Amino acid sequence: MKKSTKVKRVLVTGVTGYVGGRLVPQLLANGYAVRVMIRGSADRLNGRYWQNDVEIVTADVFKPETLTDALQDVDAAYYLIHSMDGHGAFQERDKEAARNFAQVAANANVKRIIYLGGLGSNSDELSDHLRSRQEVGRVLAETGVPVTEFRAAIVVGSGSVSFEMIRHLTERLPIMITPKWVHTRIQPIAIDDLLSYLVAALEQPESAGKVIEIGGADVLTYKDMMLKYAEARQLNRHMVPVPFLSPRLSSHWVHVVTPIPSGIARPLIEGLGNEVVVTNDEAHQLFPQIQPMGYEQAINRALERIREGEVETIWSDAEGAEEDDLPPLYYEQEQGVFIERREKVINAKVSHVFRAFTRFGGEYGWPPFDSLWHIRGAMDRLVGGVGLRRGRPQRQALRAGDALDFWRVERIVPNKLLRLQAEMKLPGKAWLQFEVAPDEEDPEKTKVVQTAFFAPKGLFGLLYWYALLPLHVLIFPGMVNDIARQAEKWSNNEDAAPQTLRENLAAYRALLPPLPSRTKLLTGSAIAFLSSLLLFRLIRRSQG
Repeated sequence: MKKSTKVKRVLVTGVTGYVGGRLVPQLLANGYAVRVMIRGSADRLNGRYWQNDVEIVTADVFKPETLTDALQDVDAAYYLIHSMDGHGAFQERDKEAARNFAQVAANANVKRIIYLGGLGSNSDELSDHLRSRQEVGRVLAETGVPVTEFRAAIVVGSGSVSFEMIRHLTERLPIMITPKWVHTRIQPIAIDDLLSYLVAALEQPESAGKVIEIGGADVLTYKDMMLKYAEARQLNRHMVPVPFLSPRLSSHWVHVVTPIPSGIARPLIEGLGNEVVVTNDEAHQLFPQIQPMGYEQAINRALERIREGEVETIWSDAEGAEEDDLPPLYYEQEQGVFIERREKVINAKVSHVFRAFTRFGGEYGWPPFDSLWHIRGAMDRLVGGVGLRRGRPQRQALRAGDALDFWRVERIVPNKLLRLQAEMKLPGKAWLQFEVAPDEEDPEKTKVVQTAFFAPKGLFGLLYWYALLPLHVLIFPGMVNDIARQAEKWSNNEDAAPQTLRENLAAYRALLPPLPSRTKLLTGSAIAFLSSLLLFRLIRRSQG
């Protein structure tokens, strides 16, 4: 697309959110000068690959005096701000924020505001959430700045809140008890098509001052959407409709089964009773070059990006903590993937820390609880897996593609990263990753980040993960401590050779956390034993 000579600089709000974070690189790729507006510290954009290609301003829509610099010398502004929860007077807050933004935009002679709202007919009894989205569009237009308001239903894309809710419910529940809203018609749109409309509006002056309904190629029910997702994932799912599941009860159920909090789920679920389909073809008339894809294609594209680890943004980004707030132990769930991350600063060189974890496997083993790994390997062999018999390559340096016991080296970057993908029999997919970098406060030290990822498949995958948690408490902290011990030893004596696991038993015992009583030891052993039994049953069940 050729950049218009009339539009030189655009402002994007909501860049820490799902759509805004994906819109910015699209605008940059089309040659626009982009200014982004965030509330709070600019550090919230750390890690975005486009961070250095945009102008960053901090402002708050509830403080109009802070908006002047953000909107100065801007030709067009994207308004992508709305409340993510239904608590309190969120409708009034949304209107106040929109009114402040539009008034300052008018004073700054902004030529256009582009806004993303929600589909829904005014003749229907709209939910508070959908009504608020449409009221915001009207408020933005009151001050005289031409507004292009796109109205869309749920967005299908890796990480979007609506798609993640459907995905988690379908993945985890073989039999779903469903309320009557599963029969409501909806016209979902792929995130790629939504972004195409948002960018194309800058080049289409006739879209100014209009409300444009957009959607994908298919009109379905929510039941159809979940069953088609199950088909794409080769999952056998059944639905049992019931009349008594209110939005409140449904939101609490979503809260339990998915990562989406009930406060966010409830306004979304209340809106599921409204039919949200496109009622005219104005979008096609204004943007004939955009041919929206169908739902199945959108699903497959989203799943492919999740598999390849190319998820740019997720719905929870806007609520996430800043980098400095992340704890040394981070346990979360993102896009249906369980993440267990540990960090430790080690008084050793980066090269020594990297060498310490790339020696794992084979004769050296998996410290400090190598026996537990051997039990897991034996269980894997019983269900037809590779077990631990493959060992590791004879050469010291690992390469991408190497077999490492029941892992496969998926990616390795010297002195930076090692990512292993599990090849044991699992009800899902698992990875173990190690990253190293100089510590920011003391470059002579090294920060190591150990992360376990697990993408469960179905209910058994979910139970499998929780069965493993008691063992993780034993295994992973000790592994990080062993890396630190060995790396610091090498830093003091660079010529020292790594010892075998058996030669280091005394050192490993010193790394174990103290247990003040025999009762705790017996309790921990019992938990580990029961977890192993449950683990074995889940593996057998998932394979047969």
